[in-house]
Amino acid sequence: VVSTQSTGASIRSNLSSIKEEIAKSGSCDLVRLVAVSKTKPAADIEVAYEAGQRVFGENYINELVEKSHTLSHLSEIEWHFIGNLQKKNCPKLTKCKNLSVVETVDSEKVARALNNGWRNNGDGSPLKVFIQVNTSREEQKSGCMPEEAVSLAEFIKSECDVLNLKGVMTIGAFGYDWSQGDNPDFIELLKCHKHLSEHFGQDLEISMGMSDDFGKAIEMGSTNVRVGSKIFGARN
Repeated sequence: VVSTQSTGASIRSNLSSIKEEIAKSGSCDLVRLVAVSKTKPAADIEVAYEAGQRVFGENYINELVEKSHTLSHLSEIEWHFIGNLQKKNCPKLTKCKNLSVVETVDSEKVARALNNGWRNNGDGSPLKVFIQVNTSREEQKSGCMPEEAVSLAEFIKSECDVLNLKGVMTIGAFGYDWSQGDNPDFIELLKCHKHLSEHFGQDLEISMGMSDDFGKAIEMGSTNVRVGSKIFGARN
């Protein structure tokens, strides 16, 4: 699939606007923009890559693995997996080329399966992972409960020899009304981050904020924002 000229132009323009917004926050050196490309063709990702974007996020394992092989000629591309992760799918995920970070580790069994898969299929360097925290405590959401994060982090550090714990991540409840003040799900993740960082003496990354609220998330301290529709347009 070839990206049309109009699509390509809008992707370049959207990327530029988002990078400007991140720069305005004064945090451009501290904030990583993850361009979420789920359901979008590889050609659109190439357009964003040529415009200087290097980090891309995918939610579906089969799609990620396929795209990672199709685009393996892009030598500096980095992939973040940001979708729901189950133990049985971990071996397949570790076959992704240029996999940089798995942002959605939420249990010991997933961490162990990912560790085993990466030991067999990885590139020899540790795989960076974030702990996904269910800050909104919604039953249908993935993520460990905030009070479980320390024990999961200890498990990753002590039992998972090829995983490198680098951050915490949340999705949070959708459609939050910011006129009510700071998003409580983001506040909860910041508490969790502070607790873990102090406990381990390590300044971890904070992944929060998507297309609708990445600017606010950066103001609150996010170091990793996941932006999809504001770059690539609405999903089909």
